[in-house]
Amino acid sequence: MLTLVLGLVAGCGGGDGGSGGGKTAKGGNNGTPQVTIVPANGSGKARPDQGVTVSAAGGTLGKVSVKLKGADVPGTFSPDKTRWRSKWTLRPGGGYQVSATATSPQGKSTTATSAFRTSRATAATRINNVVPSENETVGTGMPVFVQFNKTVPEKAKPAIERSIEISSTTPTEGAWRWLSAGESFNGLPSVVFRPKRPWKPHQKVSVTVNYAGLRIGDDVFGDKSVTRNFKIGDSHTVTINAKTHRLVAKENGRTVRNWGVSLGSGGEVKNGVDTLLTTSGVHLTMDRSRMERMVSPGKKKGDPGYYDEKIPWATRITNSGVYIHQNTEDPSCLGRRNCSHGCIRSPTADAKWFYNWSYRGDLVNVTGTKRELGWTNGWAYWQLPFPKWAKGSALDKPVTTSRA
Repeated sequence: MLTLVLGLVAGCGGGDGGSGGGKTAKGGNNGTPQVTIVPANGSGKARPDQGVTVSAAGGTLGKVSVKLKGADVPGTFSPDKTRWRSKWTLRPGGGYQVSATATSPQGKSTTATSAFRTSRATAATRINNVVPSENETVGTGMPVFVQFNKTVPEKAKPAIERSIEISSTTPTEGAWRWLSAGESFNGLPSVVFRPKRPWKPHQKVSVTVNYAGLRIGDDVFGDKSVTRNFKIGDSHTVTINAKTHRLVAKENGRTVRNWGVSLGSGGEVKNGVDTLLTTSGVHLTMDRSRMERMVSPGKKKGDPGYYDEKIPWATRITNSGVYIHQNTEDPSCLGRRNCSHGCIRSPTADAKWFYNWSYRGDLVNVTGTKRELGWTNGWAYWQLPFPKWAKGSALDKPVTTSRA
């Protein structure tokens, strides 16, 4: 067996050293194959977005090993096994070791190796968070959020979207949609996955954003990749009717609890919106608080309708301040008439039960009011028809999760 080690060669990507040109390990005159590795051995500023390529001439590739800190870097062979390419981009500032062997039809072999380091130039745009939390159990309406610390350049969005791997126990059709900071529930620019139909209950979901090494700006690259694993729990669906003043909670299709509620009384219009009406539409449960401080928006102490209260057992369903919470005022309203400031007041035992029973991402459908829920109000993404939701993808197409 002839073993050759690639020598140091100059970069081919401009003044910063680029990706490093590949130098060929040549076979001998007796029919041994040639092996080329890019980036070349000794490269110090290889471009992370160009990955690793190994090719063979005069034979086919056998074992290809690419490692970062001892861990294998995944890649794929061409159908004729004359070319191998890393599956994802490389980590900025990473030190990589490559070894590849090719064999000719006559059974002669050549092995080549390369050790190189990638550019350390990382972009200022970073992944701030991924929601849900690690190992969280969520509802069947739950979106998946990949959130960034600052606006993502338009030209980087397709590559980021292609870099996301999402898998689930049951393959699920859905789509990614990009949200600006103004559309996001917490002011962070995001790309959000929403299923076409609610998730099937009792399954696992995994999301990996292969962000490391993606070209985000001019010669700057994504800093690191992120993986999140979570679970879909029981199917929780909630219906709330402002006309009948009833809340019905179902678990896996079976009614498990129902009670009388009081919704927003209405009567205070600002910019054409009655801010004291509860929003009608498909909401999702969001965060919750054992004791939530609620202050009348846009008012100061002494103004008509001013309040500053601490409300127990509060489960948020919008950004505009609608909660399902414990009633702290007139109990005669419950189940009879709407007298709240827009929230859904409930008896103490029922509000506490709901607080403990619900997951984030449970579907809550409110009907019977004249105030429509806007799709950017909290996590109201089910308000958009799916084809319209999918139009927000940088790739302009839906995706189906792979099988976990």
